[in-house]
Amino acid sequence: MRLTVPGPRSLAGQLFAMQAVLIAVVVAGYALFTYVSDRSQAEEAARRQARAVARSVADSPSVLAATRTSDPTAQLQPYALKVMRDTEVDFITIMNPRGIRWTHPDPDQIGQRFQGHTEKALRGQTFTETYTGTLGPSVRAVTPIQDGRKVVGLVSAGIRVEEITQRVQDQLTALLGVAAGALALGAVGTYVINARLRRHTHGMNAAELSRMHDYHQAALHAVREGLLMLDGQYRVALINDGGRELLGVAGDVVGRSVAELGLPAPLTGALLASEPRVDEVHLTASRVLVINTSPVSGGERRGTVVTLRDVTELQSLMGELDSERGFTQALRSQAHEAANRLHTVVSLIELGRADEAVEFATAELELAQALTDQVVAAVSEPVLAALLLGKTAQANERGVELMVSEDSRLDDGLLPDSLPARDLVTILGNLIDNAVDAAQGSVRARVTVSAYTEDADDVGDAGDARDTESAREPLGAPELVMRVSDTGPGVDPAHAEAVFERGFSTKPAGPGGRGLGLALVQQAAQRHGGTLTVTRADGGGAEFEVRLPLRESGAVAGRTTSGTPVSRGAGGDA
Repeated sequence: MRLTVPGPRSLAGQLFAMQAVLIAVVVAGYALFTYVSDRSQAEEAARRQARAVARSVADSPSVLAATRTSDPTAQLQPYALKVMRDTEVDFITIMNPRGIRWTHPDPDQIGQRFQGHTEKALRGQTFTETYTGTLGPSVRAVTPIQDGRKVVGLVSAGIRVEEITQRVQDQLTALLGVAAGALALGAVGTYVINARLRRHTHGMNAAELSRMHDYHQAALHAVREGLLMLDGQYRVALINDGGRELLGVAGDVVGRSVAELGLPAPLTGALLASEPRVDEVHLTASRVLVINTSPVSGGERRGTVVTLRDVTELQSLMGELDSERGFTQALRSQAHEAANRLHTVVSLIELGRADEAVEFATAELELAQALTDQVVAAVSEPVLAALLLGKTAQANERGVELMVSEDSRLDDGLLPDSLPARDLVTILGNLIDNAVDAAQGSVRARVTVSAYTEDADDVGDAGDARDTESAREPLGAPELVMRVSDTGPGVDPAHAEAVFERGFSTKPAGPGGRGLGLALVQQAAQRHGGTLTVTRADGGGAEFEVRLPLRESGAVAGRTTSGTPVSRGAGGDA
């Protein structure tokens, strides 16, 4: 025979049992207190009643007159029985000073000695006591009948203890009926509440809920993605470690509104939106995030679940991949052009024009080498040099001339480790791509790039330099300056600030969307404590300038130019 051990009861069942026991204990305690209290009150009431009846009988003139006759019983017995019925006492005994009864409910007891104390009454006092007489235990009052100052008789009126107990029991029965009703009503209410609790806890007991909480906490800390839960008023109900890190919030944010977290306006708007968001890209001060929001509803809006993924590195890799694709396309075009030139050289040789073939081939090599020498001489930092060479080929394929300004100078090994090449590729690559897009189709399509380092002391006085609110480095700290200008239509002054926001673009949206490039540039610049500004170029078009402080002591200014450097808000010399 297999024994089955019952599992632990659900939390709702335990609460129901506890509340039922609590109600029962309270009702039982109140009933006991009421019984003791009512019995004491009943005895006191019986004493007062017996005392009042005894004094009334003793003060009656007919009783005093009957005590003077030769047979007091003949007049007093009917009178005593009538008063007993009217006052609901169990006995009225009238006796002479020696305690011989003149009246009694049992006629056989008339003429017998009264069982009880009479000493105080004989001294003219009225008193009460509980005494066991012929009718059993009773609460009685004894008082004198006085003729002037002389005691001529005694009156005792009493109520049996059994009668008092019966009265209390009747009251207790009524109390128990009310208590049972209260217990039943409380049990029904408790059952209804606990039935609702069982639905909310899915019938789980306390141990299961505790185990689920432990799993819940472990999962929250283990998940690398950010998780944010908002209540119906868009206040933070829960946030895990990943969410704090990705959003850049610290301290106790639970209970605070999303609008109070200091997040970028587009991101705050997405979190406050009532409709779901799917794989939406947003930028914070230092990260590129993909957010998904899903409302939680159960007949009414209860909140929102938000997941956050960090795609900062992925976005950088995608930018590098786009550059590599551009390089590949440029190489394919160059290969095609090289094949055409090779065929031309071969044809010239076949025609016996060897000198012209050599001259044609040498001119092409000199042009390519001159371009390479110009870029490498100006920017010997290998990653940026490769970027510029590749972008030059891409621009050429699109009919745009990309030039590196003569004042550019960026030696290899000059940049500190705190300024990774990937961020420079993000900044310069996106600026060049935007400039080529803007310049393409203009009469003289050209993009000019400047890259150099300079000391802040070389910029000029404080009025010509960057304004003090935007200055991020102490005066004298070296900076990396990257400037890209184009011959396009320029930037509308009304859009000078909005152009850096994610999603802003004056061009039709493409398959992958637009308006992310300049936002990424600004994010990278701010991440390294730099600035990004846009002004109108000298020849028309737009000029974007990025200034990045070089914090390491090994970074030395390396610009060699006779031109005047461009300050924030001024036109460029490129």
